[in-house]
Amino acid sequence: MPDPISALLALPEAEREARGLRDTPGEIAQQPETWRETAERLIGLRSELEAFLTEVLRVELGAAAPVVILVGAGTSDYIGRAVSRVLRQRWGCEVQAVPSTELLTNFDDFVLPERRYLFVSFSRSGESSEGVAVLAQALERYGRQVRHLVITCNAQGAMAKFPGVFTVELDARVNDRGLAMTSSFTNMVLAGIFLGFVTDTELYARNVAALADAGARVLPQVATVSETLADQGFSRMCFLGSGCLQAVADESSLKVLELNAGKIPTIAQSALGLRHGPLSFVDEKTLVVAFLSGDELRQQYELDLLEEIREKQLGGGILVMTPQRLERLEALTPHVIDLQLPAGFPDAFRPPVDVLAGQLLGLFFSIRNGIPPDAPSTGAISRVVSHVKIYNSAVRSR
Repeated sequence: MPDPISALLALPEAEREARGLRDTPGEIAQQPETWRETAERLIGLRSELEAFLTEVLRVELGAAAPVVILVGAGTSDYIGRAVSRVLRQRWGCEVQAVPSTELLTNFDDFVLPERRYLFVSFSRSGESSEGVAVLAQALERYGRQVRHLVITCNAQGAMAKFPGVFTVELDARVNDRGLAMTSSFTNMVLAGIFLGFVTDTELYARNVAALADAGARVLPQVATVSETLADQGFSRMCFLGSGCLQAVADESSLKVLELNAGKIPTIAQSALGLRHGPLSFVDEKTLVVAFLSGDELRQQYELDLLEEIREKQLGGGILVMTPQRLERLEALTPHVIDLQLPAGFPDAFRPPVDVLAGQLLGLFFSIRNGIPPDAPSTGAISRVVSHVKIYNSAVRSR
């Protein structure tokens, strides 16, 4: 008997079209294969990327190191949050994720005189109003004080065509046609991580290979569990992650919300943050989803919280994504996805495989709720936010 995602892909084309399943299931299912292709594509750009980054990130005598700002909106902002820590460690400079929706109206809060900057912008379409405006206004206002690198899935998008901008164009295959970003998120995360590994492509390739193996292995399992949980009457979800996996919790929360047209309320928190108020969200109809860190210290805090949730009889169920199976999980929940990653596998590379849980829960809950996954919104949101009226900073002087 095929797993639920394979069963969806085997449906007649006319039925998939009628149910709003033409794009999203396939875009989720293709991801492990696309990760290998993206890694090869990026490694082919190594020389040009290394030359650009060496020039932009150099530390001049007597000057402060450049500041790196990772820019995106919605899911693309979560890409920046997912990769900011590993880039900070690899580059040894200040790296922060700032949403384009925040940066556009607050340039002066982030860009200081006499400091050099690199803006790394992530965009599936390269057409979002705020992303295009941030690029255009930063180029106009700051010139070469702020350098730019764009990572996009659309070579024809406006952001890919700005002069003086280094652009990394991913394969059109990962430019999702469905409303929700799935393949585009995971592949742009891998592109963002690669920026920190241009001088160690062998380690990068090895980690991506292990990631793709894990993804291909667990995707049918996660689909089966997600379909099962969708039939159990949960009406809200709480996603938990620490370190870079908190970005996975954020993105998973958004995926379920988007794909279910807002009918499933969600929150995302760190293990230590949940107790400080948001735990009140968790009731008997809540599915708690935890992305368990491979770091032993973080893991202890996370397991303590899950045990507390179980002891207090909070939450209707728990799903855990874990790098390796642990004894403490056995008494907590039957829903454990063991990624079987190599010992010591870095959390920094895990967002693409862990987020499969959020994507597939969103997919199967939307099907259960009678909502077409390819176009779940009735007009509130759209695939590309390109209708925002943009104002120049000169408006402040009026």
